[in-house]
Amino acid sequence: MENLFDDTYFMKKALQEAEMAFEKGEVPVGAVIVVENRIIARAHNLTETLNDVTAHAEMQAITAAANFLGGKYLHNCTLYVTLEPCQMCAGALYWSQISKIVYGARDEERGCLNLKTKLHPKTTMMGGVLADETSGLIKRFFIQKRNLN
Repeated sequence: MENLFDDTYFMKKALQEAEMAFEKGEVPVGAVIVVENRIIARAHNLTETLNDVTAHAEMQAITAAANFLGGKYLHNCTLYVTLEPCQMCAGALYWSQISKIVYGARDEERGCLNLKTKLHPKTTMMGGVLADETSGLIKRFFIQKRNLN
């Protein structure tokens, strides 16, 4: 029997979070953190809502997951995020010692890969899961934003 809880399944959950951010006028990035096929944290960008440049989806998810687990380390956890993490978020993910990061769309300009941000040695990362859908939402957001100005 096929595993219903695969990377695509969880990325769709992160995409739902990104859509909530879009509706709030936030850059549409969403994230979920999973342990043993169970979502323990859901988050989306809140930088405008909270007037806080650090309120990225990943940062919100890290805090929620740490609170859920009762500790600061996210061992055996996977982060699903609709956009490749930025340098700030990758740094926080390093310190959380998260086991795996799965992202949707690349961020060629501000993403951690081009900026060569180090991840924890035990963290693995893969990208491209639902990349068309995740990048499409971000493109639509910025087109809409440009047309309003």
